[in-house]
Amino acid sequence: MSAEIRPATPADTGAIFALMLELAEFEKLMHMFIATEAGVHDALFGARPSAEAMVAEENGHVVGYALFFHNYSTFLGKRGLFLEDLYVKPAIRGSGLGTKMLRALAALAVKRQCGRFEWTVLDWNQNAIGFYEKMGATVLPDWRIVRITGDALATLASSPAAD
Repeated sequence: MSAEIRPATPADTGAIFALMLELAEFEKLMHMFIATEAGVHDALFGARPSAEAMVAEENGHVVGYALFFHNYSTFLGKRGLFLEDLYVKPAIRGSGLGTKMLRALAALAVKRQCGRFEWTVLDWNQNAIGFYEKMGATVLPDWRIVRITGDALATLASSPAAD
């Protein structure tokens, strides 16, 4: 694989957004996809970035991306690196690019003295689970994602605080 892994630049926003759409289609989650290209640009390169991205570029074309941000572990007393998305175009899969991207992110986590590097995976995506386990990752059986969005988030936010 001759793709170069590099930090994303503002000029990559359109390509990253297009790959995000591909990922939503692959995961059968287009009904949840409401992100905009402008919003992605602001999140990555705005006045107060909330995430970072790396891209994989081959022959002048972005063929993969990783979007990540820092979190914090109270138990470890260190920040961690959380991988929100890792996506490689289907035609490139199996070339070692996903491994190369994960290694680059792991190296970044070590460089930044993170206590852990983690992400989520859909339970039906056995190819991804096998790939991650082959890389040394552990799929945690006892943890579940808890999420509140949309109207439920607004309702919770506007509820009176309990005394």
